[in-house]
Amino acid sequence: MLFKNITILDEDFQIRENQYVAIQHERIAYIGDTRPEGDYGEEYHGRGKLLMPGFYNAHAHSPMTLMRGYGENVSLQDWLAKKIFPFEAKLDTEAVYWGTMLAMAESFKFGIVSTSDMYYFCDAMADAVIDSGAKANISRAIANPRGEDPQTLESMKEMKALYGQYHNAAEGKVMIDMSLHAEYTSDYPTAVALAEYAKTIDAVMAVHVSETQLEHEECIERHGLTPAAYFAKAGLFDVPAVAAHCVYCTGEDLDIFKEKKVTVATNPVSNMKLASGICNVKKIADKGINVAIGTDSVASNNSLNFVEEMKVLAIGNKVSIKEPEAISPKQVLYFATRGGAIAQGREDCGLVKEGNRADLIVMDISGPNMHPVHNLVNNIVYSGSGSDIVLTMIDGKVVYRDRNYCTINIEKVIDMSQQEMTGILERLK
Repeated sequence: MLFKNITILDEDFQIRENQYVAIQHERIAYIGDTRPEGDYGEEYHGRGKLLMPGFYNAHAHSPMTLMRGYGENVSLQDWLAKKIFPFEAKLDTEAVYWGTMLAMAESFKFGIVSTSDMYYFCDAMADAVIDSGAKANISRAIANPRGEDPQTLESMKEMKALYGQYHNAAEGKVMIDMSLHAEYTSDYPTAVALAEYAKTIDAVMAVHVSETQLEHEECIERHGLTPAAYFAKAGLFDVPAVAAHCVYCTGEDLDIFKEKKVTVATNPVSNMKLASGICNVKKIADKGINVAIGTDSVASNNSLNFVEEMKVLAIGNKVSIKEPEAISPKQVLYFATRGGAIAQGREDCGLVKEGNRADLIVMDISGPNMHPVHNLVNNIVYSGSGSDIVLTMIDGKVVYRDRNYCTINIEKVIDMSQQEMTGILERLK
């Protein structure tokens, strides 16, 4: 495909107008203000459009689309214990497959090209990702609340089998990460065992860190360490790692993240909705720590609208630390794109740059909400809408265009996910 006369957000996150961008196979072959030689297939007229990197969702639980709107206006602990855990106990591979497919469809609509997913029934998740044409970093979450021998855990066996079967599947679109659910759902020997295995394969590690004040303080009571220090001691950060949430991290925790090159995946909408708090992204970014953005689950968000997520991140940080200049729109766009790609270990992604993979989205910037234009970067974050996204491309293949899904039978996905949800509710009675 050849995008012509289109505005782009370039690799320096600057706006360039009237550009040509040529896609060849899965990569960006050319960027310039003159037409390239050669035939690149379909020509896409870019007037009134912006071409930019797709979004990388750095923390999610995709099958939980089946729980959208199920369990509202309660604390995180009650939400989990009284609503989510009982529902999840009734899940099976079919439900997880269709819940993941629904999440991929919603992701395409909102410009998400790749998702870091932590859950179970992960083979069904991987199949859904492959069938949809998406990208994902999938991890089988490890929990061990009873303190069993970690080597005998079924979840550890599933995790290793998943890695062997699906890592780098679909020409690298699917990557298999490791994940420990949290400190409070496991024990120290399990954390150590998982860290040691991850080191043998140099896998990316994902873990929930200091999402709530209670979680943070109880960890200190149990171990004399913050969650971040506890995980560092166990060796979880000795491989590339993503720490999700980090609402209550201390200055010493950030020193650990900086030293170990841990990415912080902030989840602003979910954390606000559950009244968990607001992650101090300014403090983290100022420390030189990589920041990425996650939606968390649709059950706690309740959507995958990444444009909304960016705005909430920007304004939430301003109000929480009472600094209107706290986070710039340019920083937010970096977190949503390049920061997320780095978190996933996708080094040739997340930028509109020659040679990079063509994970791209097109936004319609012709509407009244995007005018007048004093600064288009500001408009994207503060005035843009998820509905402005009109095209999503993954590895050079268009998966969503003008409200149409190119790789997903959306009617079937909606119908099947509704059936799975209804069946689970019946079994809960």
